Amino acid sequence: MIIKSPEEMPNDQYKKAVLDLLYQLADDDFILAYRGSEWLGLAPHIEEDVAYSSINQDTMGHATMYYQLLEELGEGSADSLAHARTPSERRNAILLEEVNGPGDYLTEPRYDWAFAVVRHYFYSVAKKVRIDSLKNSSYEPLAQLAIKINTELYYHLLHWKTWFLQLVNAGGEAPVRMKEAMDRVLDEFQGVLSLGPSGKEMEAMGLIEGEENLKKRWELALKPVFQASNLSFPPKIDMKKGDGRKGEHTADLNQALSTLSEVYNTDPAATW
Repeated sequence: MIIKSPEEMPNDQYKKAVLDLLYQLADDDFILAYRGSEWLGLAPHIEEDVAYSSINQDTMGHATMYYQLLEELGEGSADSLAHARTPSERRNAILLEEVNGPGDYLTEPRYDWAFAVVRHYFYSVAKKVRIDSLKNSSYEPLAQLAIKINTELYYHLLHWKTWFLQLVNAGGEAPVRMKEAMDRVLDEFQGVLSLGPSGKEMEAMGLIEGEENLKKRWELALKPVFQASNLSFPPKIDMKKGDGRKGEHTADLNQALSTLSEVYNTDPAATW
């Protein structure tokens, strides 16, 4: 069954599953692109500033395209979906909203490059797995979008894989800090791989593969990198702070959305 447009959707259950999936995809990319943008001017060197900014721009563009599909489904304008929804309405994984380093974010902000590398690398691998599955989605507009996004993911994956291997196999304190970052990321990574309460419906309706398949393919993609770096495999993942797919979030998301939506909220009707 291939659904080529919103008008062809067979029933409300199918539409709900599509909406739930699109919100997850959009919100994940949206919030992580923002966290990445906070590194502008703070990356290890100027070339990385340029490369990281380009990746964040791509990622925010992907979020925008998902929001546009939601707009076509009658959920409101893409701008309002990105900026006007409350934290409890967001469906991003909690890991992706977390600040870039430990400490009091407002009074003593800290930036942990090891955490940035691990979070982006593991997420990029998971995103690639999802995109590969979405290219065969029963909802054709989503499948076509996945094909477009896939062309940019190759660069993202290569970039973060290179950083990951360099740091985890380096001398000095780098491997120690990478191990600490991996522990922090893996403690919440189940939230990234989760499809939320509608996961089984998404799978049954052919929108995307099931969680277990996605997880296995994520592990297989990481296996050669872990083995080459003498890291324990498979990585053990958890979801300790709550399930973002159910609207459970942290104060970090409140802060992020306040900053992200400040300009939009001054005049939601303005055009730019």
